[in-house]
Amino acid sequence: MVPEQHLTENDRSFLLTLARKSIENYANGTSLPLVDPDALSPLLREPGACFVTLTYQGYLRGCVGALEPYQSLVEDVREHAVAAAFQDYRFPPVQTAEIKDIEIEISYLSPPKVLNYGDPTQLPKILKPNIDGVVIKDGMRRATFLPQVWEKIPDPEEFLEQLCMKMGAPADLWRRKKLDVLTYQVEEFHE
Repeated sequence: MVPEQHLTENDRSFLLTLARKSIENYANGTSLPLVDPDALSPLLREPGACFVTLTYQGYLRGCVGALEPYQSLVEDVREHAVAAAFQDYRFPPVQTAEIKDIEIEISYLSPPKVLNYGDPTQLPKILKPNIDGVVIKDGMRRATFLPQVWEKIPDPEEFLEQLCMKMGAPADLWRRKKLDVLTYQVEEFHE
């Protein structure tokens, strides 16, 4: 399942080019690429949420995004491409020499939906591996994994443990306490 509205191949190509050009311009100290709103498809002008993931030689190099739309999809991609390259606290900023070898992936998100469940032991059974992106919340803390993370962590219990640790909580918190859980799906595309 992916967002209700699908991006065209032209939309996808435009967003990938915009993401790369935004990273290049930022690295070179020039202004971000200008976009003519009248030249965009309606979907690109509408509020949209995305994550931009960067890999370098097959390894994660940055991933930043938003779960809820707060700006046009085109602005969201431009902002998160730069943030993934230069502001992901887990990695040093991308160096200019790396940019040509960086691979860009964009995940366009559906709106997150609350996942209703009873006992925490039910949670691994009702998640949909390779389909659901998952958000967990505990008070002010929260963390998410995109659906693509299931490829690296296919076991639902381990997936939840890693997600708890990403949130800064003990790995078994999901077993001991009923967390707020939301799921979403993505339309993923890459260079």
